[in-house]
Amino acid sequence: MAQIPDGLHYTEEHEYIKKSDASDVVQIGVTDYAQGELGDVVYVELPKVGSSYGRMDVFGTIEAVKAVSELFCPLSGEIVEVNERLDKEPSLVNSDPYGAGWMIKLRVKDASEEAKLLSAKKYRAHIGE
Repeated sequence: MAQIPDGLHYTEEHEYIKKSDASDVVQIGVTDYAQGELGDVVYVELPKVGSSYGRMDVFGTIEAVKAVSELFCPLSGEIVEVNERLDKEPSLVNSDPYGAGWMIKLRVKDASEEAKLLSAKKYRAHIGE
């Protein structure tokens, strides 16, 4: 079974958002379930700091041995930080998706969009766990 931490929000496309110390900034990555389905991650293409995205816009790609998948921005906002470690260590997505394997930090433009995301319970149901 995949790890699906309570207290995070999820998309049906398998991204998560995690609150940060700054009230308007969230950390975004792919779920443990997603990395398990993809297999060994070999490359992650991420946007530049300062880029802005609308809710569910594609912000990058993740490449694994099995497939290449698009990454979707769960909320509207501006990229304030990118996980540079993934350039050299893309496998962090596999080993620690909710910690060292995070992808971007986003300054949220419209906090009301969070209501459209799934709770951990609803995400578990979505993936059949």
